[in-house]
Amino acid sequence: MKVLVYRKCSTCKKALKWLDENQILYEEREIVDENPTYEELKEWYEKSGLPLKRFFNTSGMLYREMQLKDKLKDMSEEEQLRLLATDGMLVKRPLVVGDNVVLTGFKEAEWEQLKK
Repeated sequence: MKVLVYRKCSTCKKALKWLDENQILYEEREIVDENPTYEELKEWYEKSGLPLKRFFNTSGMLYREMQLKDKLKDMSEEEQLRLLATDGMLVKRPLVVGDNVVLTGFKEAEWEQLKK
């Protein structure tokens, strides 16, 4: 299982701590140094069953600076995925990608399924 994180993000730190405390093995990937590719994002999005908006870091500065709240509704899914692939700071984190699971953000109740 991969966990994409931004090391300065307090939510990411909390999520990694939770994984360690629950003895869940993972491979950490720094989202800024190794931004997800368009192909990865497309695959994860399709696998997740989540709305594409859940992959955007809507509380991030870059999201606000680019005024994406207003622009996303006029963009196709492909355009949104290509935009996400341009900068890791646009991607909601932590982002967990496993064989049968894709999770965005850290909600402990959702993450409980990783214990199985």
